[in-house]
Amino acid sequence: MNRRTWLFWLAAILASPPAAEAQQAAKTYRVGVLGPTSISPSSDEGFRKGLSQLGYTDGLNVVIEYRDAEGARLSDLARDLVRRNVDVIYARGPAAVRAAQSATHAIPVVAIDLESDPVAAGFARGLAQPGRNITGVFLDLPELGGKQLQLLKEIIPGLSRIAVLGDPGLNAPQFQAIDVAAHLLEIAVQHQDVMVVKDFARALDAARRGRAMAVLILSSPLVYSQRDRLGALVIEKRMPAVSMFSEFVGAGGLMSYGPSVPAAAQRCGTYVARILQGIKPGELPIERPQTFELAVNLNTAKALGLTVPQSILGRADQVIE
Repeated sequence: MNRRTWLFWLAAILASPPAAEAQQAAKTYRVGVLGPTSISPSSDEGFRKGLSQLGYTDGLNVVIEYRDAEGARLSDLARDLVRRNVDVIYARGPAAVRAAQSATHAIPVVAIDLESDPVAAGFARGLAQPGRNITGVFLDLPELGGKQLQLLKEIIPGLSRIAVLGDPGLNAPQFQAIDVAAHLLEIAVQHQDVMVVKDFARALDAARRGRAMAVLILSSPLVYSQRDRLGALVIEKRMPAVSMFSEFVGAGGLMSYGPSVPAAAQRCGTYVARILQGIKPGELPIERPQTFELAVNLNTAKALGLTVPQSILGRADQVIE
């Protein structure tokens, strides 16, 4: 190596920062996680997995800040995340999406919302091109309750009366769709409003007094967060019950049919990562879950004196024995 070449490489080495300094110079992103209740471990794991698939890890190049409205106002928590200038907000549930929308039109918002029509709710201009600062995973499928009702009727052939538990504001389209399906199946329906935790036991007692033979529990962030409590209650009240969430079946519910929440959370993590890479949220199409899972708890069925037919077991993705 001649002297000129040696001097060139020496200058290049001296001009390059040490590896540690280069790593410190890399940007650390801030992601706010906003929800009405604390995030479940399985959903949190799914979200983090989605981030890590594209190279983002909490504590390394991402800082995740959790804001749960346990006794606080979602709107205040959303504004706090905006004041902290987070790079993306991950909003869990319709109320959290609405709070984030009210707090900012500039910070990208990735939503998981299993109850709202994102266009009708004003969150997006369209599904393929949301066009605003909100995108994510939405399940606008009121007819899902009708499918759950059909599954219940297979397990309870003489089913003639059912109670439907839900939030009248959040679940209005689902209530309407179930009423239509129940009419076709010649099943009488009683609506039971559930908006806070203490409503669960009251609604189940009212269902029993109304001679309901089974209970259909509509989806909401409250129901998902309280799935263990609900599972224990339906066992105590001896009520066959179906929900969207498979975790409810693990807690003692009879059956579930719906999308995987952890899988949807993982897709949201991937969307957050893509936004951190520079893609605008308005250019990321809103996704709908494509896979629906059927889960059955045979222990609960036995305790209730029910026999789950092979037509159900053959289709089940998860059977708890």
